Amino acid sequence: MKLVVNPALLLLAGLLAACSSAPTSTSLLDQTRSDYYTAQHNPHVTSYASAEMDQAAVLLDKANSAANDHESAEKIDKLAYLAKQKIATATEISKQKTAEAVVAHSAQERNQVRLNERTNEANLANANAQQANAATKIAQDQTQQAQAQTARLQAQLNELSARQTDRGMLITINDVLFNTDKAQLKAEGVMSVQKVARILLDNPQQNVYIDGFTDSTGSAAHNLEISERRANSVSAVLIDMGITRNRITTHGYGEDQPVADNATAQNRQLNRRVEITLYNPAKNTVHQ
Repeated sequence: MKLVVNPALLLLAGLLAACSSAPTSTSLLDQTRSDYYTAQHNPHVTSYASAEMDQAAVLLDKANSAANDHESAEKIDKLAYLAKQKIATATEISKQKTAEAVVAHSAQERNQVRLNERTNEANLANANAQQANAATKIAQDQTQQAQAQTARLQAQLNELSARQTDRGMLITINDVLFNTDKAQLKAEGVMSVQKVARILLDNPQQNVYIDGFTDSTGSAAHNLEISERRANSVSAVLIDMGITRNRITTHGYGEDQPVADNATAQNRQLNRRVEITLYNPAKNTVHQ
């Protein structure tokens, strides 16, 4: 005869077995576990009352074991109560020792504040002294740089036989540096103008007048035209070297403003020239 098992009876038996295997717990044990967790995560408690927390842990472990062994609620609560009391003791000890530490360190903190103030004052005075020294060093370096730049500029001007005038430093490009009756610069002329360009690149505060002149040979119109073209040729070399157009002013004077009479070939050659004048717009008060 085949045995028939009732599924409902099997389910009930399983539930009963599960209930019998589940640990016993009480509300006091649950509260003690919560208190222990809170205290364990309090750095003051773990720092100042570690021994008490160790004792509480032992008692709580016994209470948990009793719950797992399904011992009586009375025994579980007794152990839980003892653990809870140890946790409360640890918490009170931590509060007391924390307060004592605050009191003990208050004078030290005040002394430290005063020490910090004196240290800050000393550091500030030292920083001010260092800043003053640094400013002096910067000023000295700037002076040395300015002196070196002035010396370099003077050497460059000397190389170009420049001379001081009311308008600025005057550099003359002679007629021999141009092709005869032409505005095109010879190679030597280009080199001379390039030296001027380097001066302007090194001294961005300087601008330049470029003035062309001729002798009185030929018509006045032709002389004016070639003087302008020669001034523009010099300007073109400067621009090719990186000098911006706004720093350059060109003018052709033709046969006007000779430096010598035109009676001899030598004097006429002196009159055929291009004059380059370096000047500082911020300081120069003489205009064309």
